[in-house]
Amino acid sequence: MSKLMTSLTLIAALALSACSTTSPDVIQRGDAQRLSQVQDATVLSARPVVVDGSQSGIGGVAGGVTGAIAGSSVGGRREGQVAGVIGAVAGAVIGNAIERSATREEALEIIVQLRNGERRSVIQARGAESFNSGDPVILVTTGGKTRVQRAPAVVPGSNS
Repeated sequence: MSKLMTSLTLIAALALSACSTTSPDVIQRGDAQRLSQVQDATVLSARPVVVDGSQSGIGGVAGGVTGAIAGSSVGGRREGQVAGVIGAVAGAVIGNAIERSATREEALEIIVQLRNGERRSVIQARGAESFNSGDPVILVTTGGKTRVQRAPAVVPGSNS
């Protein structure tokens, strides 16, 4: 039963770490109802990049525990102890690799030019929008984090 619980713990930890998102289409709860700074800009270029996965240690710990339990059930007492140590090390390495792979994210590097001529680069997860050179966009900065989104259409003569 303990092997099953350990395996379930590993799966749950990896699933929870994969739930974190940096998508520009998902706003973090703490950013709701906060005033954001908005700047007009024009896209100079956009290219796909990959944001490397994180290693919080949860995957390594869960993998190490799972490997130790699995290894300790091999052979007699002495063989089980040796196999448990080897299983723990191998499980930790594999758990770290799984966590890092599960938290990798496809993203875009968007280089924009502000109206004052300054250039900025923003890396954000791929969202629903695509960006091409020359597209009018806005930079929305909240709590030190900036995202790029298409500029809303301006209606001539509108005061709001």
